[in-house]
Order: sequence, then C-alpha cells, then structure tokens
Amino acid sequence: MAKQERMPAYGGQAVIEGVMMRGKKFVAMAVRAPGGEIVIEESELKGIYRSKIAKWPFFRGLVSLWDSLGLGLTYLTRSANIQTGGEEKIEGVGFYLTIAVSMLIGIGLFFLAPAALAGWLEKLLSLSSFLSNLLEGLIRLLILVVYLVLIGQMPDIKRTFAYHGAEHKTINGYESNTSMDPAAISQMSREHPRCGTSFILTLVFVSVIIFTLFGPLPLATRLLTRLLMIPVLAGISYEYIRWTARHIDSKFIRFIMKPNLLLQRLTTREPDTQMLEVSIAAFKRMVELENPIQS
Repeated sequence: MAKQERMPAYGGQAVIEGVMMRGKKFVAMAVRAPGGEIVIEESELKGIYRSKIAKWPFFRGLVSLWDSLGLGLTYLTRSANIQTGGEEKIEGVGFYLTIAVSMLIGIGLFFLAPAALAGWLEKLLSLSSFLSNLLEGLIRLLILVVYLVLIGQMPDIKRTFAYHGAEHKTINGYESNTSMDPAAISQMSREHPRCGTSFILTLVFVSVIIFTLFGPLPLATRLLTRLLMIPVLAGISYEYIRWTARHIDSKFIRFIMKPNLLLQRLTTREPDTQMLEVSIAAFKRMVELENPIQS
C-alpha cells in the first residue's frame, strides 16, 4: 500500500534520446549519448515543488502543468546539449519568454481557435449553447489528434515517442513489482493512466461540461472565458486523472479510461532494448536519490 500511495509523485517525460524521471524531491535524466554510453544528469527539486501549493488539491494540477513546460523544457535543452556537445542554456528572460511563446501557441491553437470557429458556426447554424460547446470540444479534439498524427510521422519525434513508451513501461514495471531489467520491462504496457496525454484528453472533455454552463456568449466574451478558465480546467483534469489512477483496479474506471489510454497510442511507440536501458537507468537513479538509505 505504501508503494501505491507514493507512486503518484513518480512521473516522467521523454527527451531527446532519453527519459527524464521525476520524484517528490529529485529528478534524474538518462540520455544515450552519440558514443553509445548512457549519460545521467540529476537535480534537486526546489521552489514550487517544495511549497504547500504543490500539495493543495486543484492547485497541484498547475504545478503538473509547469512540469510539462518549465522542467520539461530545461531537460529537453540538456538532452539536446548531450547530443550536440553544446552548452546552450535557456534561463532568465529567455527561459520565460520561450515558455510564454509556447503557451501562447498552444492556447491559440487548442483553445481560442476552436472557440472562435464554434462561435461562428453557432451563429451560422443557429446551434444551441450545448451543441455549440460540444462542437467546440470536438474541434479541439480533432485538432489535437491531427497534430499528434502529423508530428508522429517525423523520424525524430517517432524516436521520442518510443522513449515515451519506455518511460511508461518502466513505471508500469515498478508499480507491478517487476524486475527492473529490459527483458521484463519490455512486457509491460506502454500506456499509463497518469500520462500527460490522458490529462489533455480529460481537459477537452471537462471543457465541454464547464463551458456549457456559461450558456451563449458574444465571441469576445467566449474567448475571454476560455482563456481565464484554463487554470480551473487544468486543476479539475489533474484531480480526475489522479483519482482514476488510484482506482484503476475498478472495471468501471478502466472502462471510462479507455479513450485516454487509446489516445496514448499516438504519443507512444514500442521501444527497443537500448531505449529501455536508458529509461530504467533514469528511474533507478531517481529512486536512489529519493531513498538514499535504502539504496
């Protein structure tokens, strides 16, 4: 039971030719360098990760969102440096500017564009508020799926998605008390209920419910509500994913989670043995840092 309670804090992310694993206090990244060796980098989580906010329901969803942006960008840069031998750093104003630009593109593509298109169709077709918001959610989902399919055709992204699969298999193996070796881990599922892909799909479904409550709105107000409600949607979606992950043994929960796990087929690929070795190395190092006495 102790392991199950501890596991929700364990997560990860694929980087360039590697995997980053995050615990409660530490993060470790393992990358396959051009020479074939596995390079490991690690750091202690401070700041917002140690604050009370990171433990508050709903607010911890925003910390998770920062994980994907701030921490993810930092280790993506580090993994790229290992591949190129460079020492490029994104920090200070440049760091926050990069995050801001990424957020603006994401918000514009996945939130404002569907809202604007659905608002236009609502007037054109005289749709009800419910149908308009349902259409907005479907457009948002369609954009997401098309985006994932298109980028998934790029060779470099395919390898990154394979490392994403390795990350999932490794965490699934740990939670199943499986031996931490590539042969055993390769038998694990490459889907995981706490994946960020599940978070995004859940956010789309939650947005349909929440936005329907606002009723019909002028276009400008509609766009403003979509923008202002993003933190709320993120908080609700995170708590839902957290809850379903803790009750995944339930047949009902597994049933309602099927769309989330199915979407992960677009963001994961089957990893090879070398990829699994990298993911296991990252996970083992993170666990060693989290539990120094046991290691």
